[in-house]
Amino acid sequence: MSSQKEQQNMQLIQDLEIEMMADMYNRMTAACHKKCIPPVYNDSEIAKGEAVCIDRCVAKFLDIHERIGKKLGQLSMQDESLLKK
Repeated sequence: MSSQKEQQNMQLIQDLEIEMMADMYNRMTAACHKKCIPPVYNDSEIAKGEAVCIDRCVAKFLDIHERIGKKLGQLSMQDESLLKK
């Protein structure tokens, strides 16, 4: 019985992680598109300047996402240690 409960919990965690990653991808795509690609398309291909901008935007977005995740993890561990006291 507890094994089934554990499997359900694991599935829920996996589903939430997929949902969070999809949300991050969608926000990153929208933000970098808005920042790097002009609203009027002059060419059917991405220009070199646009590609460089997109690369930098994505790298920065992922870096910030990782930093926030680490900070939230640290805060969560501090909260847990305070609750144990």
